[in-house]
Amino acid sequence: MSTVNLSEKFLWDSVSMRFKAYLDLLKFRLSALVTFSAVFGFILGHHGQSFSWSGFIGLVVGGFLISGASGAANEIKERDYDKLMKRTQTRPLPMEIISVREAIWFSIIAAVLGVSLLAVFTNILTTCLGILSMVLYVFVYTPLKRVGPIAVLVGAIPGAMPPLLGWTAVTGSISYEALIIFGIQFIWQFPHFWAIAWVSDEDYKKAGFKLLPSGGQKDLNTAIQIMIYTLFLLPLGLLPTYFGLTGLNSGIVATICGVLFLAQTFSLMKDCSRKSALKIMFGSFLYLPIVQIAYLLDKV
Repeated sequence: MSTVNLSEKFLWDSVSMRFKAYLDLLKFRLSALVTFSAVFGFILGHHGQSFSWSGFIGLVVGGFLISGASGAANEIKERDYDKLMKRTQTRPLPMEIISVREAIWFSIIAAVLGVSLLAVFTNILTTCLGILSMVLYVFVYTPLKRVGPIAVLVGAIPGAMPPLLGWTAVTGSISYEALIIFGIQFIWQFPHFWAIAWVSDEDYKKAGFKLLPSGGQKDLNTAIQIMIYTLFLLPLGLLPTYFGLTGLNSGIVATICGVLFLAQTFSLMKDCSRKSALKIMFGSFLYLPIVQIAYLLDKV
């Protein structure tokens, strides 16, 4: 292989590595899931009026950038703790693929662009909610992770904000329907977060993160709390049907998914094992998109 070809290959590998590092800094997969929830709220909130493609695209791109900026800021603030945890040691900042200064500027630019897109293409309410979500995640939830499980309560607010942003982007208001879809995703955060914290407990302890309830113990009390919050999803999942937002079919799907999700928590209460917590974690990742897709397909 010639020197020129080797140089081109080295340049391409370098560019490719940095591009992937910036995607990792944005927490691309998480931001994509967040954007999906915002799209869900936008489509569910669309009734009768002509579909605003500019508002839709502004929400998708702006919401993705705000979520990505929040994730990047989180990684900047936790870079020293990420070095201690096996699951985060390969992130761009611990690996020094990207400098802290670059990451800060990248996060600021993504945040400004995201907020600007929401401001231009949606409305002031959606823009303010997007800013609130970012502030809560970066400046309240992130430091509280080392304080105690109150962080999960705080983190559940920005975590449940995407469908609300989608709804307000198309309607310009917060109605009881908006609060229903916000509430479902809010309650879902608790078994989701706690299952992750259970599975990652050893890593989290290295960084001083205290997300598990009941004194941070992986015991029956924690398993019961996970079960209780999962149980709440059963009546909550029926509210869109009860209030005429969606039809009966989606209510049935939500109930079946809720029962299957709940059943996994009984295994955790029985054996308090990492394997059972892992099943709940994966179950939580399946529950939300399946139920949201069912609501969209059954929209009245």
